[in-house]
Amino acid sequence: MYDQYETVIGLEVHVQLATQSKAFCRDDAGFGGDPNTHVSPVSLGYPGTLPRLNGQQVALAVRLGLALGCAINRRNAFDRKNYFYPDLPKGYQITQDRQPICIGGTLEIEVAGEKKVVRIHHIHMEEDAGKLLHDTDARHSLVDLNRAGVPLLEIVTEPDLRSPEEVDVFMTAMRQLVRYLDVSDGNMEQGSMRCDCNVSVRRLGATKLGERCEIKNLNSMRYARRAIEFERRRQIDLLESGGRVSQQTLQFDPVNGTTSPLRDKEDAHDYRYFPEPDLLPVELDETFLAATRNAMPPLPWELKARFMSEAFGLSEYDAQLLTEDKNAAFFYIGLCDHTLNKKSAANLVINKLLPWCAENDQEIAAFPISPQSLAAFIQLIDDGKVSAAIAYQRLLPTLITRPGQPAAALAQELQLLQTTDDSFLETLADEVLAAFPDKVADYRKGKKGLMGFFMGEMMRRSKGQAEPKTATALLERKLGG
Repeated sequence: MYDQYETVIGLEVHVQLATQSKAFCRDDAGFGGDPNTHVSPVSLGYPGTLPRLNGQQVALAVRLGLALGCAINRRNAFDRKNYFYPDLPKGYQITQDRQPICIGGTLEIEVAGEKKVVRIHHIHMEEDAGKLLHDTDARHSLVDLNRAGVPLLEIVTEPDLRSPEEVDVFMTAMRQLVRYLDVSDGNMEQGSMRCDCNVSVRRLGATKLGERCEIKNLNSMRYARRAIEFERRRQIDLLESGGRVSQQTLQFDPVNGTTSPLRDKEDAHDYRYFPEPDLLPVELDETFLAATRNAMPPLPWELKARFMSEAFGLSEYDAQLLTEDKNAAFFYIGLCDHTLNKKSAANLVINKLLPWCAENDQEIAAFPISPQSLAAFIQLIDDGKVSAAIAYQRLLPTLITRPGQPAAALAQELQLLQTTDDSFLETLADEVLAAFPDKVADYRKGKKGLMGFFMGEMMRRSKGQAEPKTATALLERKLGG
């Protein structure tokens, strides 16, 4: 039954901007603080107070719009969205309705190996509401207005998504982008990024959209996937039983995994939008747009293509891993400024540095070994002075605890440097072959794979100091006799 329907999803993504102050006053916009301490007469909506536009909010909106290929509205304006709720002190929200700052645009995602372009309808600026606390007091709901007036961008997509998996990938890509652009920290756990999901279903092959329901304020992708999947099945069950879907605003209960109505869905006229009389329209000239465009950092898909180019020669898999986090990507570029072995540098960052950061809950900038020292570490392996296995197993962990020590000096101190001393290696080879006469006989009968066994014994007895090429040539000569 369920496979006879198509799910249609559009998103309204709310991104809290990385500004120090709120959208229309100087109150602290930072996360946290005791309840109702990041407030002032303006954010509390006192009579006679006037808003003043935060210019950084405009700059960040334009930056995101340019990255998504939006048309920037040179003249955009604010409106009042009227509704009454305890966490909205003024009784209205300052937002953009008629003239949003960004129009159109796209974001490409990849799901199960297939690329898909998700269209953006528009991006508009607005202010956030406060937060109601229902579980702090047994008899009352409390309100914390620290968040009231915090600047937001709302990114409204077209109904182009078809599954919870696509929503997850889209939100992950959007979070990556806003972090690259320093537009937001994208921290969903702290509410810096959250989404409303508009979900409807229709029979396969149908072209008319079904009646949609909006699931509000999902600040976890796990919750979003569960909410969409439940809502999809709920609507299909309703239609199959002869009922009809009513347009509603829903909330998701993560405990039992169900959605439930908050209210019937409002239409635009219910909000009684009208132009904000206390704020002038925002006029953007070409000088401002050009300066913003020229200051844009490299975007994640641009860096991925660069890492896969001939200059770096990385696989798509490695390039994807390195560009998931902007700081990791730029650390890797900095490391490549000191070494020509870009593949080894990528392996080092992916397999050692990023796991260390995850285990220690640190940013990659806090990794104790400098790019110059890491490049010297790579060079020791490339020059054959330390085997790769020994370097990663013994030298790198010691460098982490003694980051100021030169890699070469530390390798010598730990007696990790490989040797090509013929006398030393010949003695070892004779000991190994004498210890395993049966395997020597098998090798000479054609079991050439035993060379790996002999080399392993050479490395073990030399404590990793036997230079592999020299040792292999010596064993081949002795075994061939």
